[in-house]
Amino acid sequence: MIRNIKMILEYNGARYHGWQRQANRLTVQEVLEEGISTIAQEDIRVIGSGRTDAGVHALGQVANFRTNSNIGTRGLIQGINSLLPWDIAVKELAETDASFHARYDAKSKIYLYQIYPGSVRSALYRHYAWFIREPLDIEKMKEAAQQLQGTFDFSSFCAANCGIKNHVRTVMSVDIAIDRRGMVKFSIEADGFLKYMVRNIVGTLVDVGRGKLSSSELMIIVEAKDRKRAGQTAPAHGLFLKEVKY
Repeated sequence: MIRNIKMILEYNGARYHGWQRQANRLTVQEVLEEGISTIAQEDIRVIGSGRTDAGVHALGQVANFRTNSNIGTRGLIQGINSLLPWDIAVKELAETDASFHARYDAKSKIYLYQIYPGSVRSALYRHYAWFIREPLDIEKMKEAAQQLQGTFDFSSFCAANCGIKNHVRTVMSVDIAIDRRGMVKFSIEADGFLKYMVRNIVGTLVDVGRGKLSSSELMIIVEAKDRKRAGQTAPAHGLFLKEVKY
């Protein structure tokens, strides 16, 4: 009997050219499929909830695969993790409904972006946060961010080579908080994301925090539907796929 297995993964994306398998480039999907295929002794194809770009990390990527293997779920998770490199780990694994599809059944996703502000860079967080020396006006950034909640055409925040025609997305929440270490954390939930959308939003909000843009200009940028009007693309290493909701 064919079983449908659901997994929750975390990975450090620094060594990988994104999630999706590509010719002649190392990806998370490729490494994962090779490991699972070895354990299951059959050719396995893994379905992810969505792509993450080169250098982007995940705390809660969701994926599923189908297998004829009768290895129990405990044996599967232990066996798979034993073959995966240090920067990819299966956190949870369970058998699920035959109809479950990690991508098509997803209702929303939450991305986390981290900024490490201050006059001195961090050695520990250099691969997991964008280091910014200039002071940021967090309250103005929060004010601007709230305007992005709702359903809009996010063409201004899509990569130039986005590759899809429909740029309308619904953003449920945009939250900005500062933790006890002084790290600025952006949490953005939406029903879907365009290529570089989170990183372009963060880059634009940073311009607000630096005083280069006013919070009132944000909706003008959205309505322009022009990538050139928005801010820079924030570096990939500060971005994490935090959670996928079903």
